[in-house]
Amino acid sequence: MSSRFEQPQSPVRASSDWPFLAALSVLGGTYVALILALVVADASYASPGHVAEALRSPAIRYAIRLSLFSCTITTGLSLLVAVPLGYLLARCSFRGKSLVDAILDVPLVLPPLVIGLSLLILFQLKVGGVSLEMLLERAGFPVTFHVPAVILAQFTVSAAFAARTLRVSFEQINPRAEQVALTLGCTRAQAFWRVALPEARRGLLAAATLAWARALGEFGPILVFAGATRMRTEVLSTSVFLELSTGSLEAAVAVSLLMIAAAVIVLTILRVFGSDTALRHKPSA
Repeated sequence: MSSRFEQPQSPVRASSDWPFLAALSVLGGTYVALILALVVADASYASPGHVAEALRSPAIRYAIRLSLFSCTITTGLSLLVAVPLGYLLARCSFRGKSLVDAILDVPLVLPPLVIGLSLLILFQLKVGGVSLEMLLERAGFPVTFHVPAVILAQFTVSAAFAARTLRVSFEQINPRAEQVALTLGCTRAQAFWRVALPEARRGLLAAATLAWARALGEFGPILVFAGATRMRTEVLSTSVFLELSTGSLEAAVAVSLLMIAAAVIVLTILRVFGSDTALRHKPSA
């Protein structure tokens, strides 16, 4: 007598998955290999002596100091605008939200030289015979082709990346805790400062790291809006350009290696804390 219950049959796989996975690995691995090859090529071209010689150059040391200073100031300014933008886009519905969201994409998609040119035109455009740059110079705070132009050029692009990162971070935080705080008598501002912002602290670090790294690699807007004057507006990215323009290829590669090392450090921090943020703030069902 046959059993009333039949054993479920295991699904039969028509073929192995390895050809498909191998094809994906080859296609994706080709690009990864290209990036590694670029880094290895730079490291093999410039010896440690070239790097040490670059670090002894007063102009390169100035570029390092200005890069650290400008990137740090840019990061602070980026967070200053990215936190409210990210929170509003994640939590509020308002007229023109789609427009604001689209405007934030403009610095991300425009060619860097266009951003620098637009900044230059903005400050040189005369209204009533007076430009913004003229007013700032009269106030003793010149911008164009000075250090503030470096910071503004970096900020214009970096702030958009920080705002995007913080919007995702706030969206991943369950709003229930803020709603509870509101029912307990907190104002919206108090709920933001005491609940939402502390919960987004790792997202803040990720946004700050990304903004800092993006500011370090900025070149086009700085070249057009701030120039590349030695010991004045020279940062690491423009140092590479200046060394190349004088035929010092080894020095240019050495500076590039310094930038790669800094980028690896900050992007490693971004990956660690960015992944942790996504897991920690995953919305509950």
